[in-house]
Amino acid sequence: MTTLLVIAKEPRPGRVKTRLSPPFTPAQAAGLAEAALADTLRAVAAAPARRRVLVLDGRPGPWLPPGFDVVPQCAGALDARLADAFARCSGPALLIGMDTPQVTPDLLDVDLTDCDACFGPAEDGGFWALGLARPEPALLRGVPMSSPETGAVQRERLVAAGLRVRDLPRLRDVDTAADARAVAALAPHGAFAERLAAYTDPR
Repeated sequence: MTTLLVIAKEPRPGRVKTRLSPPFTPAQAAGLAEAALADTLRAVAAAPARRRVLVLDGRPGPWLPPGFDVVPQCAGALDARLADAFARCSGPALLIGMDTPQVTPDLLDVDLTDCDACFGPAEDGGFWALGLARPEPALLRGVPMSSPETGAVQRERLVAAGLRVRDLPRLRDVDTAADARAVAALAPHGAFAERLAAYTDPR
């Protein structure tokens, strides 16, 4: 059974989804981040897992469903924080972020018995998911984050280590207002789509 890890920031204005402002206010951007996180955690809660862990920068809020262990993120750059999340696991683990509220339990039901790693590329060049049958933090340290090459570099790191990699479907991260609209259309019944509609409805 796989441990499911979600790495996230507490959705507070000015700290999350800053690229959504404008057109959204910082408070609205934080509201969209909260809805995205809620949808993500709901999918994780419904997926089969040995353990569910929220690796959080900040404090948990009412958006956190039961059944999750909450651990703090370590200090440092994102590559170090991702590596530390895997370092906390003793068996197969799949890590995702809070930027893909369209994720489903089926997408998270990965079998790592017939491969060494699984990799979920994102449309912006990053990645939305990374699974390791045997977590090795060194595979993430030093990978340049938040760039168009992040995903390619991370996947090549896995291949160079001799791992058998299975690719997951490509998903779109929510970074911009255009992303938000596109992702909401993919999951029209989720909290994210509902929140976006509330912020954009001219009534």
